[in-house]
Amino acid sequence: MAQTISIHPNVDQGLKPAGANFTGGTLLCHCSDKKVSIAIDSQCAHNHVCGCTKCWKPAGALFSQVAVVARDKVRITANGDKLAVVDQNAVIKRHACKGCGVHMYGRIENEKHPFFGFDFIHTELSSDQGWAPPEFAAFVSSIIESGTNPAEMGAVRARLKELKLEPYDCLSPALMDAIATHAAKASGVLK
Repeated sequence: MAQTISIHPNVDQGLKPAGANFTGGTLLCHCSDKKVSIAIDSQCAHNHVCGCTKCWKPAGALFSQVAVVARDKVRITANGDKLAVVDQNAVIKRHACKGCGVHMYGRIENEKHPFFGFDFIHTELSSDQGWAPPEFAAFVSSIIESGTNPAEMGAVRARLKELKLEPYDCLSPALMDAIATHAAKASGVLK
């Protein structure tokens, strides 16, 4: 019998439903003391597993788990002085803890970007129950860039489908439509 492929610790045992009245929680870095603490004052949206090489992944995970929230719903509540941007040249400015390396949130500063106003978060950094579960898998082929054998990609995609996470080599159709709509409005094609 083939060994089950581990996608991410939060999805490997199946997806948990979102809490009916869930309104957010607290994200904590992995430091043993003086943890960076960030309050998220809303439910997340577009939660997904991501295979890109930029997102933070827990040890041994093929994919990260990342979602978005409105940037005005993200508040640093403790030890914000420990945060530093990982790559100043990246579109998403990923703020990581200088102590443990965990990415706490990502922010887009370019006001013309279609996702400006949203911050990217890792809900797995919260012990609060009720976050919306992942809905799809993005940038699946990018795990090859992290060292996955290309011959394993069929099995990886099959495992994602088994977990009800449709695999895409970009973003989900709804998010790709949002990007295209933004571009069409910016160019004047759509009003």
